[in-house]
Amino acid sequence: MSHELEAVVAELGGEKVLGRTLRTESDLRSAIREGFPQNVVGSVMNSAGLTLKELSTTLDLSVRSLQRRRQQGRLARYESDRLYRLARIVALAKEYIGDAAAAARWLKRPNRALGGNVPLEMIDTEPGARAVENVLGRIAFGGVS
Repeated sequence: MSHELEAVVAELGGEKVLGRTLRTESDLRSAIREGFPQNVVGSVMNSAGLTLKELSTTLDLSVRSLQRRRQQGRLARYESDRLYRLARIVALAKEYIGDAAAAARWLKRPNRALGGNVPLEMIDTEPGARAVENVLGRIAFGGVS
């Protein structure tokens, strides 16, 4: 399993929360398509240091929908995909910034390299997530960000 995939799976709560082993990108795609178990919501919130309100804003889902999902069934495909995207960004921030608390602060503060936008507020779309990844990559490899 690649290091990035391992880190993302850990952010999602690992095998225990996911209820399955994800060793490949194909396994991950299947899990997203089937919908993650509802416990993943709490795992990502805790891992990223987010409140339910912050998580709902980041995922562009209502607080009520997230509360309902935390109590029953599986997440919808689009909800699982959004949680995966958040977990990927959180894992990259922790790796590149080097500290979970510093990564959480960085994700919640406006960033000049992102046009003054808050990284967590940008990842509700794939282009926004790519922009955040790009800035994190510049941080990791010595660029100005």
